[in-house]
Amino acid sequence: MKAIDVGALDFPLLRSKEAFETGPLPPSLADGQAAIGRADHLLIVYPLWLGTMPALLKAFMEQVFRPGFAFALQPGRPWKRPLKGKSARIVVTMGMPVFFYRWYFGAHGLKSLERSILGFAGIGPIRESLYGRIEQASETKRRRWLATMRRLGAEAA
Repeated sequence: MKAIDVGALDFPLLRSKEAFETGPLPPSLADGQAAIGRADHLLIVYPLWLGTMPALLKAFMEQVFRPGFAFALQPGRPWKRPLKGKSARIVVTMGMPVFFYRWYFGAHGLKSLERSILGFAGIGPIRESLYGRIEQASETKRRRWLATMRRLGAEAA
């Protein structure tokens, strides 16, 4: 198992289509990309910020999930998905109730990650665990959440 602390990484943002398609992967992300390539299962944990993942996590995904690694476009044919066969669990914490995020906002940020990044690369199945009103949660509730995460982690191993 390899943990990647995206917040501790130093890497540039992609600023053009050309940089995304043909630019070099920053050396600081090579180990992370290799770990994702070797993994059978990905666990992605983040707090909900403005309805989606934090910008730094999105920037990491843009850098790492590049053409040639996460997908390969072929003119006139379906794209290749080299990460097919991997599974993922996304864990999202938020201040609002989960029901409200799903109902009012349509869980748009979560769907974007599932469909436009992970699913596009062939990763599936993708499961999710959402935890809302975390600031108001009792210690007992937090312990239950952690026990659930440990159980799910053991099942994925």
